[in-house]
Amino acid sequence: MSSTKRDYYDVLGISRDADAAAIKRAYRKLAKKYHPDSNPGDKTAEQMFKDVNEAYDVLSDPKKKKLYDQFGHAAFDETAGYGQGAGAGAGGFGGFGGFGNGAGGAYRSGAFRSGDGTYHEFHFEGGDGEDIFGDLFGNMFGGKGRAGSAGFGGSGFHGFGGGNGFSGSGFSDRGSDLNAEVQITFDEAVHGCEKTITIQNPNQPGIRPQTLKVKIPAGIETGKSIRLAGKGMPGTGGGAAGDLLLKITVGEKAGWTRKGMDVYSDVEVPFTTAVFGGETLVHTLYGDVVCKIKAGTHSGTKIRLRGKGIVSLKDPSIHGDQYAVVRIQVPDDLSPEAKQKLKEFEEICRRDGRFHAA
Repeated sequence: MSSTKRDYYDVLGISRDADAAAIKRAYRKLAKKYHPDSNPGDKTAEQMFKDVNEAYDVLSDPKKKKLYDQFGHAAFDETAGYGQGAGAGAGGFGGFGGFGNGAGGAYRSGAFRSGDGTYHEFHFEGGDGEDIFGDLFGNMFGGKGRAGSAGFGGSGFHGFGGGNGFSGSGFSDRGSDLNAEVQITFDEAVHGCEKTITIQNPNQPGIRPQTLKVKIPAGIETGKSIRLAGKGMPGTGGGAAGDLLLKITVGEKAGWTRKGMDVYSDVEVPFTTAVFGGETLVHTLYGDVVCKIKAGTHSGTKIRLRGKGIVSLKDPSIHGDQYAVVRIQVPDDLSPEAKQKLKEFEEICRRDGRFHAA
């Protein structure tokens, strides 16, 4: 594979000592030139666009660039190990390579990628490098491997899969995840919705933004994220693309407060209804309902409406509750007759000792 690949520096048209800014400038220019939208149906431009993105993905990453500068395409080749010492070494095992028998054991170097995706390099000059590897890995393979034996050097380690080297493969690298924010309204969070979003990859400023339709589930809240698999940065060496993570921010709605799956709203009740009792109309997230008001209801009383809250993200059959908080309406435009009646009411209550006038 590596023998047919063009040099990444040649692909971008830059020298090997180009700095990060020069690499980015070259990439933006070429990405714009060969973008499929600008070259519909042009297979050559399409391949160039892929090559440019692959080259930039490696050369824009300091760790990958360092490996490429040292080992070339072999660092990302799935069919061979990478990292050559003074004598070809065994390849594989998640990217091990270049252990080498060495000419007289003079120099050994290589690199590997650990399970968490971190790249590591090793360099040994002179001495028994094999002893060091044996100490580190010997117990895993039933003893210390010596050059020329069933260890790291010579004909390789006959272990996993029975092949030479550890597995006979290098490594592939998963693409990076991308992050973006999406703002939705209170009602959209309650009922769910479909949003059309435009994403601009910060590492590919020369590429036209991609437009995606995203389904927002009912019940989502601020701080939650939606993962779109495979919509992040492309991988290298055949690795899978990263994901796109959309962080949700829910807007506020006047008169409403959300606490988990429960919601709180205000309901205005006439003074006379609060005194004598009656009914009042309450707005819910799913339509209006009529609620009974007990006689003598005070301002601040909470009316619980079961199942009128937010739907559960895990189980759509489960809803929170709504609490309607009573706010008593105090009349401010009474007629003379109404004022007289209230005065009489106040006098009666005073005589009965129900309350004292200020």
